[in-house]
Amino acid sequence: MGVSRLDVFYRRLLLTKLFIGGWGKPEDLKRIFEFRKIIGDREKCRTLVPVDYPVYINKTEELTDCYIHDGFFISPLDQLVPGILPPEAVKARFQFIVPKRWQKNRPVCIQLAGTGDHFFWRRRTLMARPMIKEAGMASLLLENPYYGYRKPKDQLRSCLKNVSDLFVMGGALILESIVLLRWLEREGYWPLGMTGISMGGYMASLAVTNWPKPIPLIPCLSWSTASSVFTTGVLSRAVNWAELEKQYAVNSVYEKEIINLLEYCGVDSLKMGTELQRNMDSSENLLGLPGGLRILEGQFLKVETQSEIGRVDEKGLALSSVNSSDQPRTHTAHSMGQGRKINSLKCCRPSLHTESISFMKGVMDECTHMANFSVPVDTSLIIVVQAREDAYIPRTGVLSLQEIWPGCEVRYLNGGHISAYLFKQNFFRLAIYDAFNRFCLKYPSSQ
Repeated sequence: MGVSRLDVFYRRLLLTKLFIGGWGKPEDLKRIFEFRKIIGDREKCRTLVPVDYPVYINKTEELTDCYIHDGFFISPLDQLVPGILPPEAVKARFQFIVPKRWQKNRPVCIQLAGTGDHFFWRRRTLMARPMIKEAGMASLLLENPYYGYRKPKDQLRSCLKNVSDLFVMGGALILESIVLLRWLEREGYWPLGMTGISMGGYMASLAVTNWPKPIPLIPCLSWSTASSVFTTGVLSRAVNWAELEKQYAVNSVYEKEIINLLEYCGVDSLKMGTELQRNMDSSENLLGLPGGLRILEGQFLKVETQSEIGRVDEKGLALSSVNSSDQPRTHTAHSMGQGRKINSLKCCRPSLHTESISFMKGVMDECTHMANFSVPVDTSLIIVVQAREDAYIPRTGVLSLQEIWPGCEVRYLNGGHISAYLFKQNFFRLAIYDAFNRFCLKYPSSQ
């Protein structure tokens, strides 16, 4: 199956770059990876968030068919990993949209935001209000860290400044979702479920891995890991690889310390061979478009003379005796000389772009790969909605959700990521209703 031309065209219209600040502080990455070991294990997280964690409602608005409650609470992540969240993101904000008349039970679906979904109007208009009309189902819309009121002042629109920001967002949303699920339980709402579109689907999936009870989960336009999104999908062209390569080359802490903290070693991990590079060289990668990621592109890969770097073939692969695909990177740096020349030559090594992509895959898999987290309690309550020609969420070369979560259902829509988001939201809502109905039939005594 090919990829959507609309997805590619839409990506070309957006000129902003992701991760202009680089990887993030090495000490922050270390703290995040250590914390991932805790939240990746559901049993270790049982006592992280108190059952009676305080949640506040500070405004209520009445509309013709519903009440809209604005609320907030302090993100538990700020207490568990102090200083990791930007100050603007410490207060978690949400909108709780409740029907005036319930049709059956008091169902609530927590919806997490996708990329670019600031504040609440988009989810409220396209999903929450129709769900009230169609099924009498309430929605709780949580604002992501780094978005809307929680966006840092130095961040440009939706473009996360550092790679580490995505992991901080994920850790915060896992804990914040637990707070809201427990609050809804205390308030007597049932059944409860979670959904999200695109990045929101990833985050909802991560959150459900931490919930100790059966729960409907409906991730839409997301898959098993975010690594392919930023290394082989169309969004990889928006990544500021020049800055990432420079930081990776100059600061040895990434390849000497950070990489040793990566624990994920599934069959699709960076530790399992050179499959990533083969995928990068395939025609499917970025449709083979001009400007696609290749080894010799990037500001810091400038081969001044063949004697400095070694002979390079037409694909950009070094043919000298030093090759990062079969030699440790530290040997590459050592072979280039000593003293002041090392840093500049590090930034010119032909393998640098490949190494940076592999490192990106490693850190992304560590913090976003579903196989690195607990399996949800009941996978039969999971309905995944995918676009067959999605150029943003590549499924090639990574474990499928069916392999990680045996028993889950995957539904496919024709078209790509953008067309599904714009025109297929009724299918997302149908999947939500089906998952909730399935839960009620299987666990009628849960009420």
